[in-house]
Amino acid sequence: MKIIVLSDSHLDLQAVKKVIELHEDADLFIHLGDGEREMNLLLQSHPWLGEKLLYLKGNCDAGTRVPQTQERLIYTLPYGHRIFAAHGDAFRVKFTTAPIIMEAMRSGCDIVLFGHTHIPVTRYEDGMYILNPGSIGLPVEGNPPTYMLLSVSEKGVLPNVVSL
Repeated sequence: MKIIVLSDSHLDLQAVKKVIELHEDADLFIHLGDGEREMNLLLQSHPWLGEKLLYLKGNCDAGTRVPQTQERLIYTLPYGHRIFAAHGDAFRVKFTTAPIIMEAMRSGCDIVLFGHTHIPVTRYEDGMYILNPGSIGLPVEGNPPTYMLLSVSEKGVLPNVVSL
């Protein structure tokens, strides 16, 4: 299964479009928030995406109109994996990832996806994948714009941070 994970596009519609068009064959797209305007516009120009898109509300998304918007998400994948996803601000991920990891564990998930920090993270600790795709629109600390290609198969989970 091929999953594209984006976060924090902050009005950069062109960057989001480029990622979507590079990976039209993806099985699932997850946007971790702070990209409401781009998602609304993208769904108008790419209506097929609505069937494959999960969008989480970020702290900069006031009054989200994207269909099926959620603040957190639990999603069951093939091969026994489960995702816990949230933008991250409610879990204070800029200071520590412990609360979001604990919530994922309580929810029976082995993959944690979060945004908000604009910094890519790929860690594996105690059976848990802790992943942040970085920011596709406003990278920080000298990072380029990034997103994540998450591959899930019977062999396991393979996260890759991709520079745009």
